[in-house]
Amino acid sequence: MIGSGHPLGATGIAQTIEITQQLQSCANKRQVENAKIGLIHNMSAAATSSTVLVLER
Repeated sequence: MIGSGHPLGATGIAQTIEITQQLQSCANKRQVENAKIGLIHNMSAAATSSTVLVLER
């Protein structure tokens, strides 16, 4: 996310897209072989809220 400038809200969306691509086996050079479960953990900038998503193929 450093390359994205850490824009408000976009971090969690980008993480979700990455995990979804991994689980769909379409992450190209970043692909983790045989990905079946993905975990996304995102905290707000002020650390006042946190979101955890577990995605499964």
